[in-house]
Amino acid sequence: MGFLLILLLLTSSSTLIAFSQTIVKTLPGYPGPLPFKLETGYIGVGEDEAVQLFYYFVESEGNPEEDPLIIWLAGGPGCGTLRAFFYEIGPMQIQYGNYMDNVPALQLDPNSWTKVANVIYLDAPTLTGYSYTKTPEAVRSSDTLSASQTAEFLRKFVKTHPKFLKNPMYVTGISYSGIVIPIITEELYKGNDEGLEPIVNIQGYMGGNPLTDKTGDINSRLEYAYRVALISEELFESTKRNCKGDYAEADSNNLQCMLDIDEVNKRVGDINIQQILDPDCDPATNLVRGGNPIIRRGNRKSLQTNPIKMFPERSSLTDSFCRGDYYNYATLWANDENVMRALNVREGTVKEWLLCNLDMKYNYGKPSMPSYEFNIQSSIVYHEKLSKRNCRALIFSGDHDMMVPHVGTRNWINSINLTITDSNWDAWYANGQSAGYKTSYAHDNYTLVFATVKGAGHTAPEFKPAECFEMVDDYLDANDHHQRSSSQLPLMLPSTTGATPFNHCPCLLQLVLLTLFFYC
Repeated sequence: MGFLLILLLLTSSSTLIAFSQTIVKTLPGYPGPLPFKLETGYIGVGEDEAVQLFYYFVESEGNPEEDPLIIWLAGGPGCGTLRAFFYEIGPMQIQYGNYMDNVPALQLDPNSWTKVANVIYLDAPTLTGYSYTKTPEAVRSSDTLSASQTAEFLRKFVKTHPKFLKNPMYVTGISYSGIVIPIITEELYKGNDEGLEPIVNIQGYMGGNPLTDKTGDINSRLEYAYRVALISEELFESTKRNCKGDYAEADSNNLQCMLDIDEVNKRVGDINIQQILDPDCDPATNLVRGGNPIIRRGNRKSLQTNPIKMFPERSSLTDSFCRGDYYNYATLWANDENVMRALNVREGTVKEWLLCNLDMKYNYGKPSMPSYEFNIQSSIVYHEKLSKRNCRALIFSGDHDMMVPHVGTRNWINSINLTITDSNWDAWYANGQSAGYKTSYAHDNYTLVFATVKGAGHTAPEFKPAECFEMVDDYLDANDHHQRSSSQLPLMLPSTTGATPFNHCPCLLQLVLLTLFFYC
């Protein structure tokens, strides 16, 4: 492992930037040297750089000099991007039930997005993952502050990694990050307009299952529940009529509306809304409700002193195994002292790595949490601003996600001034099979592709990794950013109009229709 501590005085902007970076050549749990280039480090942002944001950076396994530079943001807010590194779009996977050096064993992920892009996995906002603050005053964050600090991070990253200055840049992420992704993207464009150094080659953004309009996305759950036959047509029509289309902020004095909402919740209360086909798990035990125990959660002391017995062998992993238990492996791995040393986590800065910092969890209707202020209700206006720029967007949704249903996502897309171009709910394909449906939009030099991912839930790449990899591979190929990684026919044929053609978070609380928590 090579470690560099670097202080650079960049005369072009007369700014002193302190950053640290480590080239990680091996990881506990993986046998032998890593077959890809992994860098971890910190970049300071905010006043006096009091916020120290931790990142994992994997260079493209294809053509790092030309492939896009992607930043990936997790949801929550407050969920670490190690979640994406292991479970969604990263180069490694955990071998469930197998261990090496007293930590979960790792293996390569054949569907890693790093095969076609340079990917930064950023622990943001502060107090997420391994990120920390140097002062108590810097602890509290917000939607707008997090977006601003992430944009600052990106400019500093390319300044300290100048070989990526010309690579096409995309801001990407999942779930709650849908609130900040368009804000970050617009801030990068605006900074370029104002001459901020360095000029970044921002090309667009991608959002998976993105929370965008908080009220609208929640309201769309009712229509989604009806479309997938979780509630009857009579109850759907009655609720829509009596509540006048507003369920997230329904008038509590409207008795008939309240009665209808109660009936809806009775029918969906035992549904896992992150993936409606997944088992309904008890939040306290991570057990299938009514099922036989597979893992019983011990206290934190027992997890630390005898961790291996807390996890099942591969032979006991069944269809009724709760998804939240899979994430316990990441928690065990990330809190291991040897892992922290390998990643060069600064000693004493993080007492415990958490998959999601619950001091930041989003609960609809609450303006803030102890460490975070939710001060953006809707980011649609930022999509509207971006629609006036030379910008490309890919928005994708798992069609089994009832947390942020594709119904609400299509509603806000249809609310901005876009024209449907060459695709209108056409099938797209992966491995010769229909993998979802796509619609292409454009406005002047702005293009947006919306795609569903068939069978996927919230955090679509976790549920359908091969399909999502093919989707993003083809999307980037359509933008001429890299050579295709496979010999298959493209999923998204070039547009004759010039438009872009293409086209989790643990279940800690079981969610019903009108409650909202984002952990992924």
